Amino acid sequence: MKKMLTAAVSRVLSGVTQKPASRVLAASCKYSNNATFEIKKCDLYRLEEGPPVTTVLTREDGLKYYKMMQTVRRMELKADQLYKQKFIRGFCHLCDGQEACCVGLEAGINPTDHVITSYRAHGFSYTRGLTVRSILAELTGRRGGCAKGKGGSMHMYAKNFYGGNGIVGAQGPLGAGVALACKYEGNNEVCLTLYGDGAANQGQISEAYNMAALWNLPCIFICENNRYGMGTSLERAAANTDYYKRGNFIPGLRVDGMDILCVREATKFAADYCRSGKGPILMELLTYRYHGHSMSDPGISYRTREEIQSVRSKSDPIMLLKDKMVNNKLASVEELKEIDVEVRKEIDDAAQFAMTDPEPPLEELGHHIYSSNPPFDIRGANQWIKFRSIS
Repeated sequence: MKKMLTAAVSRVLSGVTQKPASRVLAASCKYSNNATFEIKKCDLYRLEEGPPVTTVLTREDGLKYYKMMQTVRRMELKADQLYKQKFIRGFCHLCDGQEACCVGLEAGINPTDHVITSYRAHGFSYTRGLTVRSILAELTGRRGGCAKGKGGSMHMYAKNFYGGNGIVGAQGPLGAGVALACKYEGNNEVCLTLYGDGAANQGQISEAYNMAALWNLPCIFICENNRYGMGTSLERAAANTDYYKRGNFIPGLRVDGMDILCVREATKFAADYCRSGKGPILMELLTYRYHGHSMSDPGISYRTREEIQSVRSKSDPIMLLKDKMVNNKLASVEELKEIDVEVRKEIDDAAQFAMTDPEPPLEELGHHIYSSNPPFDIRGANQWIKFRSIS
């Protein structure tokens, strides 16, 4: 009995009965609660002052940002795998490499603010509140998907998130419309309207600038400049590659889109600008995508493998945040590796669900045409086929 008691006490003292060894190791480390960092100064257009050049990162926020960026990265890599296994079909545009954009923008606004983006939308779908499971299931066209398997890669939606739009640049005027609704209702909310450097040459983007400026709308136009519009480099496609100046009469700022802290602070600045009643503002995020334009694009016919590897080794957004946190004692390498393991498990579980969840039945084809409407019949491919539409 004495030996058993001694062994039990020994186990308690060693922490075996309380926590796994890795948790004990993490708990024993002396972490800083926060750290101050210098961030790159933004290039400004028609602005006397811009975002701050220093910012504070708390340990709590750092761990949250790291996990979110890793989740987006691993989710996109899993989508690549599922596509090649033919579980995902059709169009699929991945955003790995651009994680600091979606996570940093979300960190700089309120949940009640609004976001609309292009078809490269998986990361924003996640940061706006959708689960990995619902995103991957939507990619595979299953009932558990965020759009019940009917939207696929380009058409995902969440509260205050309006997609995912399949037409290049179409989200520009739609975002201005959401901003108009914010102004009309007087709710002090803003709309982030995102598009790529390729879409920046669309006429409807310039039209949206004009209307937003005329009506003084709380719209933050954001150009995610990843250097290539499909397979065309920006220098070959645009006479003016200073996208943050493209608004002409709208103030703008160019931001390091690979540093999440730069993105966060610039977004806070832009949101405050809009909320103060000064009208729209334009942000250009300098970023990079590791994959090709879509899954049909290998991504190395118009750029070299060496270029991609150079960005990965010098400017990877997850690596940059990890180095900041470890070097300033906001986290340990072991703790971040533990997060990596948790993320991989979450992604694997979500992928398993996305591969096994049933597809939506054919009779649901006409459902949800309207958000609130009495049921009605819809003609199918010919006049003898009818589907029932239920809101």
